[in-house]
Amino acid sequence: MRIQLLPSTFDADGCATQEQRLTCFLIDDCVAVDAGSIAIALTNEQRSRVRDIIVTHPHMDHIASLPIFIDDLYPTLNEPMRVHATPEVIDLLERDVFNWNVYPRFSELTNDYGPVMKYVPIPVGEPFPVAHLTVTAVPVNHIVPTVGLIVSDDKKSVAFSSDTAETDEFWKLLNQAQHLDALLIEASFPNRLAQLAEVSRHFTPASLGEELRKLNHNGLDIMAVHIKPAYREEIIEQLNALQIPNLKVMEPGKTYDW
Repeated sequence: MRIQLLPSTFDADGCATQEQRLTCFLIDDCVAVDAGSIAIALTNEQRSRVRDIIVTHPHMDHIASLPIFIDDLYPTLNEPMRVHATPEVIDLLERDVFNWNVYPRFSELTNDYGPVMKYVPIPVGEPFPVAHLTVTAVPVNHIVPTVGLIVSDDKKSVAFSSDTAETDEFWKLLNQAQHLDALLIEASFPNRLAQLAEVSRHFTPASLGEELRKLNHNGLDIMAVHIKPAYREEIIEQLNALQIPNLKVMEPGKTYDW
């Protein structure tokens, strides 16, 4: 399984910077988890292949360029863009984004080939197919309805925490998995901003370290993501101080193979 954290910004030479302002993971060049930077960071080949997008929750950094991505492809889509989300998130996307005020309601529109966007409700707690993958979603502890995921391709399995604070169902799902190769988990704020992290339901390195004690799997790669750019170096220093084996910071733009 190949996973890339799509970049949010680029330098003058067109190279990805490390500032992670938007969240979008690309799996095997054809399935996206969230869509923050999907319209600005895909190659033309990837744009031609991505037709399935899993939206974990409707915060702007996770959906910012989703409407633009569909808009760009609108004339050429010969099959609908499939947006996989819980019914609650679908309702919020329709109410707040695809509402004819912020952006057109693409679920009601067609081009010369047919429908251009289709919502696919996620059955929480039950495996469901997305392209060649099998995905299981469970609720996590965030301000808005949000799910964490396990994504498998029959050989490898990778978990995505999405945005969360202390939670239980996610760890239960992970611990029930027979095998887990990697965990991509958020670490948004430095320890000195623990109160802000608690109010906004995010992790600091300290709270993440405590939460990882709930994980029963050993030897998997643990990749820290969703690091606020203003505190990046401070958070990385605090993550390193945890001395947790296999805990690393995921680099935007880099492709990881599991």
